[in-house]
Amino acid sequence: MNETGRNEDLGRTGDDSYDVVVVGGGAAGLSAALVLGRARLRTLVVDAGEPRNAPSSHMQGYLSRDGMSPAEFLALGREEIAGYGVELVRDRVTEVTGDGDFTVVLDAGRPVRARRLIVATGLKDELPEVPGVAERFGRDVLHCPFCHGWEVRDEPFGVLASSAMSVHQALMVSQWSKDVTLFLHRVAEEELSDQDLRRLAAAGVGVVPGEVAELVTDDDRLTGVRLADGTTHARSVLFVGPRPVPQTGLLERLGAELNETPFGAYPVVDPTGLTTVPGVWAAGNAIGFAEQVVHAASGGYRAAAAIVGDLLMSRLDAAVGD
Repeated sequence: MNETGRNEDLGRTGDDSYDVVVVGGGAAGLSAALVLGRARLRTLVVDAGEPRNAPSSHMQGYLSRDGMSPAEFLALGREEIAGYGVELVRDRVTEVTGDGDFTVVLDAGRPVRARRLIVATGLKDELPEVPGVAERFGRDVLHCPFCHGWEVRDEPFGVLASSAMSVHQALMVSQWSKDVTLFLHRVAEEELSDQDLRRLAAAGVGVVPGEVAELVTDDDRLTGVRLADGTTHARSVLFVGPRPVPQTGLLERLGAELNETPFGAYPVVDPTGLTTVPGVWAAGNAIGFAEQVVHAASGGYRAAAAIVGDLLMSRLDAAVGD
């Protein structure tokens, strides 16, 4: 056993060889790395440093971490995995080749080898192109009431429609405020079903047709939503529905089967996160747009635990074969 507590008989040796390379250093990737490090597997985390929740000043709904800043959460995670000998580099993976024994090429030009991969590359949010939305996203322009609803409860909410599905978002946020207005923006009233309209009325959600031109601010606070016709509606919070763009390019190049959904194409995985490519797991927002931090951490844990068993049984089967 070496000074990090790793059993060299279980892990690979050599500066460029790892048992597992984790692509992505968010909640899913770090959680996976923690489990792998504690299982004494040589692990490398490749972190591009672009977490989805970077615009937010706090994260919610994670037991014992409620209200913690995402940056602090990740910093603590990096510190924890380092204690188990896990390596982390700030880089991105440009290519992966191989089948069961992978060569991973980093942007800096360094190739490394891995017996197993975890892809936790997450997704990016494409925001509606309305002046003010991008600038205020994560502050008083929000997308998830479970993440931010408590902090803005009972304030005047607006919901910017991006499709008829935005009705669902308007109905959901009414749990946190009884003053909700759905701005149809470029969605025609005819696109809303009779059931949509009945539910909106039952929830007390107002519906305003017309394209939104811009957000209005005063003293660095959202104060209203201005329509193209010049009318302004006082609102202090605006919920939007970003278009999720899964970062699945690496998985596609590996030949992973993807499943098309209304929220993007995500890899087909089993309950542990194993993709259709042998030796490749996925976790976090790489497998679904609705994965919160707590879900991502859990998914990383499951994937890592499955890999520990997979590598162990492979080693034992090889020994038996000998």
